[in-house]
Amino acid sequence: MIRIKRVYEAPAPDDGPRFLVDRLWPRGLKKEELQLAGWLKEVAPSDALRHWFGHDSAKWEEFCQRYYAELETNSVAWQPLLDMARRQSITLLCSAHDKEHNNAVALRLFLESRIDDGH
Repeated sequence: MIRIKRVYEAPAPDDGPRFLVDRLWPRGLKKEELQLAGWLKEVAPSDALRHWFGHDSAKWEEFCQRYYAELETNSVAWQPLLDMARRQSITLLCSAHDKEHNNAVALRLFLESRIDDGH
């Protein structure tokens, strides 16, 4: 199972390993507070894509397509997450306010589409 949480939500025992998947460090938080297994900047959308999207939900579908194209060229970054998600629950952390239209949601959809297909 791949969970998603905002970085400002408290860690829970059933989170499994927790990974920050934002390119920028969240404001006002210390590393110790997040209880991270890792900060995976390289799975985050590029700066150019992040700025283009601007958390505009009207651009969501196009954002996902562009983000997935970026991810396809960087399997080294996401393959360890996929391998881990096949074995245990993991939690993707992001700092976006919109809980439905953010890179962690898009990344979860991307990974879930590959869990059963052997990629």
